[in-house]
Amino acid sequence: MRSWSGPATTGEVFSLVRDGRADTRSEIGRITGLSRTAVAARVQALLDSGLVVETSEPERPGPGRPPARLLFDRDAGVVLAAAVGRSRTQLAVCDLEGDVLVARDVDQEVGSTPEVLMPRVVELLGELLGEAGRTASDVRAVGVSIPGTVDREKGASLDSPIMTGWDGVPLSPYLAPLTDAPLFCDNDANVMALSERRGHLERYRDLVFVKASTGIGVGVVAGGGLVRGALGAGGEVGHTKTPAAAGLPCRCGDTGCLETLASGWALAQRARALGLPVEHVRDLVELAGRGEGEARQLVREAGRRIGEVLAGAVNLLNPQVVVVGGDLAGAYDTFVAGLRESLYSLATALATRDLAIVPLTHGDRSGVVGCAALALSNVLDSAAVDRALALR
Repeated sequence: MRSWSGPATTGEVFSLVRDGRADTRSEIGRITGLSRTAVAARVQALLDSGLVVETSEPERPGPGRPPARLLFDRDAGVVLAAAVGRSRTQLAVCDLEGDVLVARDVDQEVGSTPEVLMPRVVELLGELLGEAGRTASDVRAVGVSIPGTVDREKGASLDSPIMTGWDGVPLSPYLAPLTDAPLFCDNDANVMALSERRGHLERYRDLVFVKASTGIGVGVVAGGGLVRGALGAGGEVGHTKTPAAAGLPCRCGDTGCLETLASGWALAQRARALGLPVEHVRDLVELAGRGEGEARQLVREAGRRIGEVLAGAVNLLNPQVVVVGGDLAGAYDTFVAGLRESLYSLATALATRDLAIVPLTHGDRSGVVGCAALALSNVLDSAAVDRALALR
């Protein structure tokens, strides 16, 4: 909990209300040490902003007149979410709590450039706003995820082997016809880890999220905070060299990467070589779910190979939980059987003694839920609220 060494700002008072730590003026005063006059001024600013509403309804029945309660108004705006992938993009409009109001999945041509895809994304987000009964003026922020390393300051891909033509292209200008709300962009595995803000992160502070889809990525949460690394390249395990892949060519232009053995694109190639009717890794997962032996073997072997590399991360980070998501998680039991086999045999006994391996909380909506969480963490933290109120 924050140590109140100075007067609490309006944004910090908002955080108390939003997090449920205080819902009356007296509680705010007790926690912050602010005078009644100072509490009243800050609360009034929040009421005027629409972020907080006041109700006289008691939280629980009891004698006497209850004090007015202060509540975060989750309907005081919306955020737009776009989880961009190589062959599919997921879109949503979410409330200020991060819950999905309306959503849509869009299949696209592999290799679509920003110039081709982003105008379509913006058009569909506008349609979804209408479906949600909202307008562009309600948009507080936009959260976007893309595969690979991201330049968060520029809001652009920094290095993505699977998204040709995206590196260095700022995405915010594409949103200008729809909204002038700020855009926040991050790696797809990172935002899916953030989706656990209302999920496994309520119980665990140290978490590793594994996304196994067309590519392979990891999101790391340590002490409750996302770990991105110096250049934002933390968690890019798909291009870790592994002896079993020696000499195998990867899409990144190098050889010997984990992705050549365990990624969706590599598995789809291998499945077709075996005569299986597979165009995308999702087809392989469907076959595995129906009990097709060769498909199940490919999925389990992918889990085993990823576990071999993940064991080093488990030894290094000692997480409490490994959360598994992505297309391969559609065959969860088969995939995790392989993952568990190699992970537990190669990581230390101490690091795995209490380690849990679990599916992600929000299923196939984790991408957009995470994009919303990314946006909300930037516009509804105490400092951002203070800045916004100063501009009013």
